[in-house]
Amino acid sequence: MAPRGFVVSPTVAIAIPSPSAKIDAFLRDNLAPTPFVVVDVDLVEERYVQLINAIPEARVYYAVKANPALPIIERLVGLGSAFDVASPAEIDRCLEAGANPDDISYGNTIKKRRDIAYAASCGVRRFTIDVADELDKVAAEAPGASVCVRLRHECGGADWPLSRKFGAEAPDVVRLLGLAAQAGMESGVSFHVGSQQRDLGAWDDTLEVVAEIVDRARNLGANPSFVNLGGGFPGTYREAAPAISAYGTAVRRAMNTWFPDGLAEVMVEPGRYLVADAGVLRSEVVLVSRRSPEDSERWVYLDCGKFHGLAETMDEAIRYRLRTPHDGQISGPVVLAGPTCDSADVLYEKSAYELPLALAEGDMVDILSTGAYTTTYSSVGFNGFPPLQEHYV
Repeated sequence: MAPRGFVVSPTVAIAIPSPSAKIDAFLRDNLAPTPFVVVDVDLVEERYVQLINAIPEARVYYAVKANPALPIIERLVGLGSAFDVASPAEIDRCLEAGANPDDISYGNTIKKRRDIAYAASCGVRRFTIDVADELDKVAAEAPGASVCVRLRHECGGADWPLSRKFGAEAPDVVRLLGLAAQAGMESGVSFHVGSQQRDLGAWDDTLEVVAEIVDRARNLGANPSFVNLGGGFPGTYREAAPAISAYGTAVRRAMNTWFPDGLAEVMVEPGRYLVADAGVLRSEVVLVSRRSPEDSERWVYLDCGKFHGLAETMDEAIRYRLRTPHDGQISGPVVLAGPTCDSADVLYEKSAYELPLALAEGDMVDILSTGAYTTTYSSVGFNGFPPLQEHYV
C-alpha cells in the first residue's frame, strides 16, 4: 500500500471490555490448575479489524513479543498481518504459522551477527538499527536488506516508557540514513512513543522531529521512504485510555501535517492493543492476612506474581483490573502479592487497591486484560513454581 494522504475521521469514547462469553465459559467449565491465562483469539481478530479501520493507510506489523502463541499468529497471518520480531525464535514461530518472510521485520536493535545472517537466510529483508556498528553488521550479513533507523524521543503519557535503552538522537538518525544510502540500502525511520501511551499528542510531537530528519537526510542524498510509527496503542487497565478511533484520528492528522505528500509505506507495530484485552489470568487466593490486629490493610497472596507473568507490575506501572466472586460487597484496602520467597514479589502496595472483605483462601481472582506480556514474562521455574499455563479458545 502506498498512502498519499490521510483522511481524518471523528472519535468515540472507549468502552470498558468485559471477558468474552467464550472466556467466561472456559473459566466456568474448566478445572485447569491455576494460575493460567485464557485468550479468546476471536477478540484478537476484532482488535485487528478495529485498528486497520482506524488507520487504514498503515500496514500492521504485530509485535510478536506481546504474545507469540501459534493460534494468535496463525489467525493474524490469515488476516494479512505482517510481523515485528525480536529474535530467531520469533522468526521461526512466524514462519511456522505461515507468514511470508517478506512480511517480517526484525525490530530488535540488538542482534548477533549470526542471528542477522539466519534471518537473511530465511528471507527476512528489513532490520531496525540505531548505531553505525549495527548498520555495518546488517550490510555484511544481509546484503540488499533495508534498514529502519530508530529515533530516541522522550514522550510523556506512557505507562511503560521505552526511550532509554533504544534509539539514536535526531542528528545521529540523519547520519545513519546517510550511511545507509552510501551502502545502497533502502531506509526508513522508526520510533516508539512508549507502551500504554495515553497522550494522543505523542505521535504529532514525534512526527514533527521525524519530518525534519527526513528533510535533512534527503539533503544529504538519502531517500528514506517509510516511517514506522511503532506501537503504544493501549490495553484496558485501571486508568482510562481513549478509543482506538481517537488514536487513529490523532495519528492521521499528524501524518497529514508533517507528511502532506505521503510516504511509500507507513507501518504500525501494535502488540498490547491487539492481545491484552483478549486474555484473562485466573489466580487462586493462597492466603489473606493482617500483619497486626491494628493493620487496616490485608495482605492478599495469590498463586501468581511477578515471576509468573505479572512482571509489568514492576514499579506498579501496569495496573490491572481485578474480578472476584464477591464483587459488589463491602471492600477494604489490600496489598497484593505473589507466592514466591522473593521480597520483590509484591504486585500492588501503593496503588490503592481494594478487594471485598469476604475474599478468602481458595477464592479465584481473575486478572483482566492479561493477554499481552504475561506468558512470555513467566519464569521457567523460580522457587520451583511451574511456568504460567496458557489456553486459547
